[in-house]
Parts: sequence; C-alpha cells; structure tokens
Amino acid sequence: MSSTLKSSASTTTVEEIHDKSYGEESLAPQETRIMDRWSYFFAWLGGCVSIGTFTAGSSLVGTLNLLQSTLAIAVGCFVIGIFLAINGAAGHKYGIPFMVQSRSAFGFAGTRLPGLIRAVPALVWFGFQSWIGAGALNTCSAVLFGYSNIWLFFICFQALQIGLSVLGFHGIKWLENIGSFFIIACLIYMFVSVVDKYGDVLGDKLVGIEGSWGIEFWGATMLFLGIYSTMMLNVSDYSRELHHDTKRGILVTIYSLSILPATLFMGLIGVMVSTATGVVDPIEVFTSAVDNKPLLVTTLLFIAFAQVTTNILNNCIPPTYVMMDIFGFSFKKASVITGLLAFATCPWLLVTAESADGLIIFIKTYSAFIGPILAVLIVDYYLIRNRTLIVSQFYDANGPYKGINWAAYIAVFAGVPVALYFSNVSFYASLLPSAIVYYLLMKNKMVGSERFSQ
Repeated sequence: MSSTLKSSASTTTVEEIHDKSYGEESLAPQETRIMDRWSYFFAWLGGCVSIGTFTAGSSLVGTLNLLQSTLAIAVGCFVIGIFLAINGAAGHKYGIPFMVQSRSAFGFAGTRLPGLIRAVPALVWFGFQSWIGAGALNTCSAVLFGYSNIWLFFICFQALQIGLSVLGFHGIKWLENIGSFFIIACLIYMFVSVVDKYGDVLGDKLVGIEGSWGIEFWGATMLFLGIYSTMMLNVSDYSRELHHDTKRGILVTIYSLSILPATLFMGLIGVMVSTATGVVDPIEVFTSAVDNKPLLVTTLLFIAFAQVTTNILNNCIPPTYVMMDIFGFSFKKASVITGLLAFATCPWLLVTAESADGLIIFIKTYSAFIGPILAVLIVDYYLIRNRTLIVSQFYDANGPYKGINWAAYIAVFAGVPVALYFSNVSFYASLLPSAIVYYLLMKNKMVGSERFSQ
C-alpha cells in the first residue's frame, strides 16, 4: 500500500499521521494495535453499562416473565456478538475505521448517510446518560453535603467527559479496563439489593405470570439488541485497535460475554423494580433500594462512573470520527464538538416518566435504519469484495469510490419501510430486503454501481 493516502480534507502520509502526539487518533489504517484479547474484553464490558437497558427492562413489565426476560436479554447479546464479529472483520484485518470501511459500499460522498445515522443516536445517548450521571452526582452531593445543583453537575460532568475523550483509545483502554471490575461488583450488589428488598412482591407479578414466547419475546430481544445496534455499524472503530491474532469465533465470545453481564443485570433490575414499584427513574430506584449512606454513595458514584465509561467508548468516538471524515476536523476538535452537541439533545426532557415510552420508540426507529446499513456493509465485504480490499483506494477521493453508490442508498431505503412496518422487530425485518436488493444491484451493475463493483 502506498504510504501516501488522500482524503477529501488533505493529503498526508501514514508516517506523519502516526507521529502525532500521544492520544491523537486518525482515519488512517491502524498499524499499532494497543489492545490484546483481555484488554478488549474489559473495554467492551466497561463500555456497555447503558441506562437505556434499565428503561428497556422496565418496558417488559406485564409482557414477559422472569425466565423469558432473562433469555430475551441473553439472545439479544448473542446476536449482537455475531454481528459485531462479522462487521468488525474489515476493521480488524485492515485497521480501517467505520467511516473508511463504508466508502466501499456507499462511496466517498455517500458515507454521510451511514455516518449521520450512526452519529445522531450516539449524541442522544451521550446527552441522556450524561444527565443520568450528573443526577447521580447531584444526589450524592445532597446526601453528603446538603448541596444540590443539577445544572452545575451536568456542565462539570460533561466537561470531564470531553477532557477524557480527547485522550483517544489509549485513555479509553485504561479507563475501561480498570473500571470494569468496579462496575461488575456494583451491578451484582445492586441486583442482590433489589431482590432482597422486592423479592416477596416479585413472585406473583413476575415469576408467576405466563408471559409470551411469540412476537413479544422476539421484540424484547430486538429491544436489548437495539440499544447496541449502533455499535454494530462502527465496530471497526474498535476492532482496528485489537491485536491481529484473534479469530472470529473468539471475537463472538468476547463481544457476547462482555456485553451480557451489564445488560443482564441492568435489564433485570429494570424489570424487577418497575414490576414492584412502577418507578422508571434509575436514580430514584437505586436510591430507594439502598438503606445506608455509605452504600448509597457508592451506588451513586457507580452510576456516574458507568455513564463515563459507556459514553466515552460508545457515544463519543462514533460522532467524532464522522466529523473527522465529513469536515476534516482533528480528533481533539471533533471530540470537543461532540461533547458540546450532547447539550443540544435536551436530555433533561428524556429522563421523565412521560418520556420512557418515547425512548423505546426511538430505539425501534433508529434500529430500522441501522439494520439496512449493516446488511449493505456485510454483503459488500463478504459477497461483493470477498473480504479483499484495496485500502489505498479508500483514501483517494478521486478514485473508483468517488461520489455516491446509489445501489447502497436504494438498498437501505428498501429495507427501512419493511422495518418500520414490523416495528417491534424492526432490526431483524430490515436485514434480508436490503441485503437482497444490494446484492442484485451490484451483481447486475445497475444504477451506476459498475464503478463500485470492481
């Protein structure tokens, strides 16, 4: 591969990019891998403590029993693991991030569609989880010092996350690896506390109900999958940092087992507490479930810390890379802008009880767009390219991938209506239509796709 890589923003060499200061990331092929299997495992474990999982669990009340809820979460995590391993293969093999990988199917200009569809949910989750974290710190301050100012804590908390995000993957690696042990210990403690406090109530309301193994069950698997479906798109942003000697089967195991603990604990806590009390606010839930001050403070600090680890890995990196690709920003500048944009999502409106159903609709809606894009990327890499990429062409703005591949756009918008129609299983429903349409258009070199079929 030539050492000179051209992008729409500038022309530079791989050597110049990798000589940048510590922590600065780029869209160039990743040559130095900083994560081994265990480091990668703990990074995903620490980065997947989404408060959205609690809300998803709350939505199952009265629909599934405890066994069905547990299996729905487990199935969702296993499906996530499979798709992460499949779509992350290009990034792992060639060291390219999602925005570069998507040029193969969508073209240089065409990547704006998958980029924006990936970035918007990330910004919403970034703001939502930052407000949750700030709320935890605010409650902790009120308990310890009698001082409460949610807006001050929100601004300071967001500033902290912006500062951490500019460190790039070197900072992320240590933050996630160290924090994962604390996160799992706290999740186990909170789960036991909830069972101890509400166990008597849960027997008839959760364990004893018939539930459903039909569309409601599969809709629940998609709901938990949908929280992380965005990561299936940009998984190459992370897999490019993993050592080369990791096989696909091991990757499926790493992804599934790292995401499962946090998702299982948070989802089941949401199901159990909402079943017993009807409360959907996680701060109120965890506060009421803990009876002594030291443990309450520890629990609240955990909630705040978990939002940092999840936001930095899953909600900051994707929009940052999107802005680097579209606008040519540096990693640090794009990270700061991402953090500031999270304010614009108005997260204080998203955490209200009235917004809980809206958050579920939001997950189902963006999953309807994520599925078709994912299908196009997978078909392109495995069936059109046969897992062989000429990476230098993805950095030549005037090369074969110039412009937009309309075959990819048509395939995406063929899957979206199907997904929206079957909204409870939107992600699953969208995959096959988009995959078939894209494959046929590319193989028959239709709608100008012949240039992209090389």
